[in-house]
Amino acid sequence: MPIPDYQSLMLPLLRRLVDGEAHNLRDLITQLAEEFALTAEERKELLPSGQQSVFDNRVSWAKTYMKKAGLLESPRRGWVRITPRGRAVLKEEPEHIDVGLLERFEEFRAFRARSKIATPKEPGGDEQSPEETLARAYEALRQSILVELLDQVKSASPAFFERLVVELLVRMGYGGSFQEAARAIGHSGDEGIDGIIKEDRLGLDAIYVQAKRWEQAVGRPEIQRFAGALQGHRARKGVFLTTATFSKEAIEYVERIDSKIVLIDGKQLAELMFEYNVGVSTVGTYPVKKVDIDFFLED
Repeated sequence: MPIPDYQSLMLPLLRRLVDGEAHNLRDLITQLAEEFALTAEERKELLPSGQQSVFDNRVSWAKTYMKKAGLLESPRRGWVRITPRGRAVLKEEPEHIDVGLLERFEEFRAFRARSKIATPKEPGGDEQSPEETLARAYEALRQSILVELLDQVKSASPAFFERLVVELLVRMGYGGSFQEAARAIGHSGDEGIDGIIKEDRLGLDAIYVQAKRWEQAVGRPEIQRFAGALQGHRARKGVFLTTATFSKEAIEYVERIDSKIVLIDGKQLAELMFEYNVGVSTVGTYPVKKVDIDFFLED
């Protein structure tokens, strides 16, 4: 079954607090995961930001919404307890607790009005938490930029492609300075570039680089020639970049040989450009913050 949305978690969470005792939220998350029979993979599924699991995030928002409605309270950090209002709601034996039910309470309506929180949904219909909405919107934007980046790289001239690869490698910490890397990597024709660059600024090891601005997949023969070039240049490590893809045979060949060869296809190339700010610029920053509970603790 899919991971329940945060509104589906409200009633099960409140029911587990019916004894009136304070409960650790981490323990409740584990109990709810067992109640909904989530698999280990579902428990590990992360938000697009990679900072928190989807299920943990949804339980936390179920707790936050019911706390804003006065159904539960937090006697101390990381612990929750049912309130008299929460008990009264449970006595009504509702089939479920959702935003519509919470809207009965003035405190929750005021909270929603202040924060202007809507109830966005995923394509499948499940309600998303605010973090999920923000993270998924960011990921959608990132993916569209990656596609556009790769299109731009494919349409660039061979000379520009050469400079791009040099810039990326230097931003990643390879090749020493831009000037040193640019001298080490030269034209090779065939819409490809190759050369040997420093692995670090001290030049403790060398990396052989080849990059091809191709449309067709790079096959095993090209990788075999590359591996031979490594030996010819007495290099133990190599990076092969392409704007296209690698064939299955090429990938399997790299896994079997002794030389350390890293294959970077068009998709990975665009992702590295995005990560190291090559060919992209920041147009806005939206820091995601949370209340620092420790700040408000009094002696």
